[in-house]
Amino acid sequence: MTEQHAGRVAILSGSTFEEQIGYARAVVDGDWVHVSGTTGFDYAAMTISEDVVEQAEQCLRNVGAALEEAGCSFADVVRVRYLLPEREDFEPCWPVLRRYFGEVRPAATMMVCGLADPRMRFEIEVYARRGSGARV
Repeated sequence: MTEQHAGRVAILSGSTFEEQIGYARAVVDGDWVHVSGTTGFDYAAMTISEDVVEQAEQCLRNVGAALEEAGCSFADVVRVRYLLPEREDFEPCWPVLRRYFGEVRPAATMMVCGLADPRMRFEIEVYARRGSGARV
């Protein structure tokens, strides 16, 4: 689902958080796609796994859906930020992250911080530039 505002396109996932807080899953501005911090919630059911690796997988499915709606793919990602409340949870997720970003090699940062809901154990934010990468 999309909304247009002053030349920018807002992509909405249907998450109740977007409506309650007032943000978009992603914003397309020219060739740039800014994907908001995205957690492991299955937005259709508004459920989340307790397992951090499953959350990372769902985060990437959610990010992938936003990128696709914006007309790009993971190959176009130039920057990624990983946000986790527990540093120890990061390494178990590396194989999942490598599957999506191993060939792309975006600039990346991992930060340890509190997240909005105690059930959230992993959050991902990405920036992509449409047409900058080979399709994967």
